[in-house]
Amino acid sequence: MPGTDAPESRDREPPERDALPVSSAGLASRGPLRSAAFRWFLGGQAISLGGSAMAPVALAFGVLEVTDSAAWLSAVTTAALVPMVATLLLGGGIADRYRRDTVLCLTSLGAGLTQVGVASLLLAHQHPAFLLPLSALNGIFQGLTKPALRGIVSNLATGRGLQQASSLLASVRNATRILGPAAAGLLTASVGGGWAIAVDAVSFLLAAAFFARMSLPSLPPRTKGGPTMASELREGWSYFSSKPWIWAVTLAFAVFNALNMGVWQILGPVIANATIGAEGWGLVLSARGAGALLASVVMVKLTVRRPMVPALSLMSLAAVPLILLGAGVNTLWLAVAAFVAGVVSEFFTVAWETVCNTHVPERLLSRVGAHDEFWSFVPIPIGQLATPFLAATFGMAMVAVTGGGVAAVAMLAPLLVPSLRKTEINRNGD
Repeated sequence: MPGTDAPESRDREPPERDALPVSSAGLASRGPLRSAAFRWFLGGQAISLGGSAMAPVALAFGVLEVTDSAAWLSAVTTAALVPMVATLLLGGGIADRYRRDTVLCLTSLGAGLTQVGVASLLLAHQHPAFLLPLSALNGIFQGLTKPALRGIVSNLATGRGLQQASSLLASVRNATRILGPAAAGLLTASVGGGWAIAVDAVSFLLAAAFFARMSLPSLPPRTKGGPTMASELREGWSYFSSKPWIWAVTLAFAVFNALNMGVWQILGPVIANATIGAEGWGLVLSARGAGALLASVVMVKLTVRRPMVPALSLMSLAAVPLILLGAGVNTLWLAVAAFVAGVVSEFFTVAWETVCNTHVPERLLSRVGAHDEFWSFVPIPIGQLATPFLAATFGMAMVAVTGGGVAAVAMLAPLLVPSLRKTEINRNGD
């Protein structure tokens, strides 16, 4: 049974993957695009991510157009973030209990309908207070969606195909991050933020139609007196907490995310405004996106047998832009550092998703993924709230440089776990 190995053996042997589930049987270990189900999933993700990449820009300018208030924009954003994080663990239980394609279809449909409401309110120039319940609902659907996305790749690919599938999805994700905001800016400037949100709503509804075509095999019928949702959630926590190779990485990213989101997202624009300007900051952000896209494309072909040592070691470089930001370097050097940060971050993301899909039992993937995201997301608001206070006390430059140094060390700390260093991929096929 998963999660029952003796505690004293966990750090000596790399984790093993359970037998492949029925839903993964018969899939080729090479070329996930040969699978019709994966093609429908990839298409749905491309459409959904394209719309979602437009939403932040459109929502920001739509709210500011009505109120010209950063406080209301923060309230609307927080109204979605808090329910999303709060719903992650429940979403993990649901995605492991029911067919993941069905979960994605329903949550995409729900998210699309909430965005229809948001678009309608923005087009009618209603006060942002009316957006709060819709934002909360949208956050709930996001929280239910993320764990299903973490688990479904193992239903669509096996062996080397796992990394190829993750890399293809990452390429789509990074391409939309580059193109989506630009498209949203053009739409918002020409016809208004409400119409850009309407495009996002349509993208969710189209994605739901794509996910409905995936047709994954049905799960075995549940017998009367079988495990309850509560017991399955406890099982997910038990597995997650018993695997140092998983929770060590999660804790490292809890520290990294709090520092990175606080310094980069809060202090970054402020420091840039006084140094490299808005144009320079936009170039830096684009350079990071370009680096991530390049890495995701390369990872379709590149395979590293034991990826976690290089992945975490290189991730320490993702903290360098924070240090350079505090040091006040020019646009070129900051853009170069951001490009490298994009490359190493995406290399880690693909490697980590592949390792988890290879070694975590398929029936537990969504619950374990939910814990991974929940505990690494929870500190983000703390970092965002604490950073301005620390900057006022110690100075922005000191906070940025120190935060970058601590974030770099946090990325190296999990390498002290022997089982993580030994973890291999592609054990279920070449």
